[in-house]
Amino acid sequence: MEVTLENLTKKWGAVVGTEEISLDIKSGEFVAFLGPSGCGKTTTLLMIAGIYKPTAGLVKFDGRVVNRMQPRDRNIGMVFQSYALYPHMTVYENLVFPMKLNKTPRTVMKQRAERVAKMMGIDHLMDRRPGQLSGGQQQRVALGRALSKEPHLLLFDEPLSNLDARLRLSMRGEIKRLQLDLGITSIYVTHDQVEAMTMADRVAVMQGGRLQAYCPPDELYDRPRNMFVASFVGNPPMNFLTVDVEARNGGYHARREGLDAIVSPERGAKAAGRGAVTLGIRPEDVTVAPAASGEGILGEVYVVEPLGRDDLVDVHIGEVSVHALADTDLHFRIGDPGRLKFNAERVQFFDPNTEDSLLWA
Repeated sequence: MEVTLENLTKKWGAVVGTEEISLDIKSGEFVAFLGPSGCGKTTTLLMIAGIYKPTAGLVKFDGRVVNRMQPRDRNIGMVFQSYALYPHMTVYENLVFPMKLNKTPRTVMKQRAERVAKMMGIDHLMDRRPGQLSGGQQQRVALGRALSKEPHLLLFDEPLSNLDARLRLSMRGEIKRLQLDLGITSIYVTHDQVEAMTMADRVAVMQGGRLQAYCPPDELYDRPRNMFVASFVGNPPMNFLTVDVEARNGGYHARREGLDAIVSPERGAKAAGRGAVTLGIRPEDVTVAPAASGEGILGEVYVVEPLGRDDLVDVHIGEVSVHALADTDLHFRIGDPGRLKFNAERVQFFDPNTEDSLLWA
């Protein structure tokens, strides 16, 4: 099923839930809605489901406007953060419940429930009630119930938030594998960028009820359209510095007090001559070396955070701090001098007033 949103808006009086959201989702595509709490992602999902009625704009399924269609008639499956299983019912009864509402013949219900249970690895749990299941098992039942009615569209609302880190990792893989195998168009709401970036074909980033970006994960990471996207996507988060970009000796330099970084001609040319601009650089694109190396921008190590394979090092250069990932073998300590180098091909530039990218907008 193809899903199209056209200027989708939801307001409660003066409170704006979403404003003029427009995007298309291809048949069989997995799209994640990513953003902080209160950004409008769940509101958008509930309008697609028909639970909320849009204040303005259109929801289309395969080109057909469904704004007035009741949720039960939209042939969607939903998976919630809280699982939403019926505690007095067995696993089997939970699986067949949506089919009962659709008056599916009993023999068909049994066949579908058994097939889905085997697919989800819960066929040995059919006689148990939710209270007798682990969190991961309950989530599999919830997903199986959504699949049992053979929906054309799957909607996920923070489905893994209640699981521990290891179980979230395994369930991410299971959900993505199932979606690929079944080819069901899926929309996945999350505030977790790892879930969005690893599972989705495209990611819709939202903030303040508005769509900030909509593109594949690699483009979202490498070509952020504005400072919000650049700061929200990526961990550790991107460094931001106010600089002037100058053309000098056939190259381009980003400069401020205590800092002079060479940037690529392709990127430097778009930021030069504008006065103060905002430079963005991710910690993994900054190398830090001992001061004795003699190359790079001199600073002082202020904080060292061991991350296992790397150390996250906060280096102060004058009044600004820059986070960089350092090799643990360098054994940096607080107060050590260090020299920074920026990857010239990975530097981003933003307009300090609009916060839009000067490279990709």
